[in-house]
Amino acid sequence: MATATLETPLELLHLQLRTALTMEDHSLAALGELKSAAKSAEIKTMFEHHADETREQIDNLHKVLGMLDLRDTTAPSPSTTGITRQAESLIGKTGDDLLDQVVLSCALGNEHYEISAYQSLIIPMTAMGLPDARKLLEANLEQEEHTSEELRAILEKVAG
Repeated sequence: MATATLETPLELLHLQLRTALTMEDHSLAALGELKSAAKSAEIKTMFEHHADETREQIDNLHKVLGMLDLRDTTAPSPSTTGITRQAESLIGKTGDDLLDQVVLSCALGNEHYEISAYQSLIIPMTAMGLPDARKLLEANLEQEEHTSEELRAILEKVAG
């Protein structure tokens, strides 16, 4: 089956927003798996908190699609599928003493991908003059950046 060619910035933005929904769905599922694999109560709590934020981010993406009167569906996210598979593989071959370091590292890699995805969405929102939608995506980006910093700080403690 042939796929349609993207012809306009709005078509590209729509696809990226739909992919971001899938990205966040994958992230939410992965957070549950990372929490289960983690040994530290602090790390488990952090993953629970980020799962709550991820639900907010999904809600923001639905709001943005509604504001733009775009079809509110998901699209495949091969990148996050790969990130999830890598995390599962790494966790599966890691001993208990290293699990916290592994789950933090996996989560950090995912956060960096999400940060770049939101940056790639915010730039065209700005260019298209869509400030309300941009603000929702900026809120998501700020949460991702904060989580990245938190993960990094805990990883430094665990690895050190």
